[in-house]
Amino acid sequence: MNAICVFCGSSSRVAEPYRQAASRLGEAIGAAGMRLVYGGGRIGLMGLLADAALAAGGRVVGVIPEFLRGLEVAHTGLTELRIVPTMHDRKRAMFELADAFVVLPGGFGTLDETIEIVTWRQLGLHDKPVVVVDVGGFWQPLRALITAIVGEGFAHPEHAKLLTIVSSVEDVLAALRDQPPTRVAADVKWT
Repeated sequence: MNAICVFCGSSSRVAEPYRQAASRLGEAIGAAGMRLVYGGGRIGLMGLLADAALAAGGRVVGVIPEFLRGLEVAHTGLTELRIVPTMHDRKRAMFELADAFVVLPGGFGTLDETIEIVTWRQLGLHDKPVVVVDVGGFWQPLRALITAIVGEGFAHPEHAKLLTIVSSVEDVLAALRDQPPTRVAADVKWT
């Protein structure tokens, strides 16, 4: 595993534990000699994540749509900054560059990216690991929603294993290494 894509928020108005988690994850990725792939922002958790990875000697690739670059939120100190036309192009590029995905707390964009990458895995379009970091219980509502979706028959019980939820940044790299292959859409019987 050489490249980890991290989805996280761009808000700077968040609690300190989220900020610390972003910095610790960036540092861990950089110190492990892996490449960080992320949304290319210089603000919020995104900026903290990228800065920490760079400070730890890591390589950082940001992918940002042109319209966000125009709002002056692009991080210009990265190893590489890729400018793409749309948000859809951003998600596709981050997917193509990554060997695995990690999700920190974030807003609607983070949730969108997470659900899309898990859905692609459910459909058998990839089998890259997806690890969600439940900093301070932030993702407990997502866990409850997944349980409800499976419980009501909208997803197969096996699909709850398409992502791994860990409680701390320190558990991320081990969870990525230890994640077993999952059965994808072609393997699941919908009867």
